Amino acid sequence: MNTLTRAGIRLAKLPEALWRRGSDGDDRERGDVPGWVMITLMSAVLVMGLLAVAGPALEGLFNQAISKVSK
Repeated sequence: MNTLTRAGIRLAKLPEALWRRGSDGDDRERGDVPGWVMITLMSAVLVMGLLAVAGPALEGLFNQAISKVSK
């Protein structure tokens, strides 16, 4: 059997190997999903807050830069 055939057989068995790896009851690698959701939401709220505070200043800088370029 050549190397390409062996690689194809291994690739074909990959979904089964991944399923078996996840079904052994070892959930240490899964992570904390609610924690990641909270971090994502808190990051979005922080970005929105910074944009609300700095938005007018950034808009003014952008308009000033565009007016200098377009002259």
